[in-house]
Amino acid sequence: MFAAFFRIGILGFGGGPSAIPLVHQEAVKKYEWMNDEEFADTLAIANAMPGPIATKMGGYIGYRVAGIVGCLVALFATVAPTALAMIFLLQLLQQFKDIPWVQHMSASVVPVVAVMLATMTWDFVKKSGKTLGWIKGLLIIFGSLLLMEGLNVHPAILILVLIIFVFLPFGKRGAKD
Repeated sequence: MFAAFFRIGILGFGGGPSAIPLVHQEAVKKYEWMNDEEFADTLAIANAMPGPIATKMGGYIGYRVAGIVGCLVALFATVAPTALAMIFLLQLLQQFKDIPWVQHMSASVVPVVAVMLATMTWDFVKKSGKTLGWIKGLLIIFGSLLLMEGLNVHPAILILVLIIFVFLPFGKRGAKD
């Protein structure tokens, strides 16, 4: 189990689309833990859930094959290569941080990440406007900004409160009186 999902973690460079054929190769063809139909069902469910596809599929397949221990082994084996690579690369960066070209390279990444985050934020704002309506969406956005930045409310608390708010019955929604 460990070897199969470690290979997926190492070779699945680029995320989900590249990992799916590797998971199929290991789980269906090599070890025969499931057939093609079961794999397709697992893939469909994993795609419907948030998070990285390789870890979701690894956790499920590991659980199916060897219970909780299998789940934990598959999850660890899938995540370990990336974690080890990050530790190695960050140590390397730390070792050479005083070299001017490394400093410039590190500093150059910050604006690129800022643009990526701004683009993602704008996409979320547009989706909020379309699904909630612009007034309600902007009220939630600016209210969240005020609570997190002005009053230092942790984002997890804010998300939990919003989830609870959505599920509280405030009369019959959509029903005409």
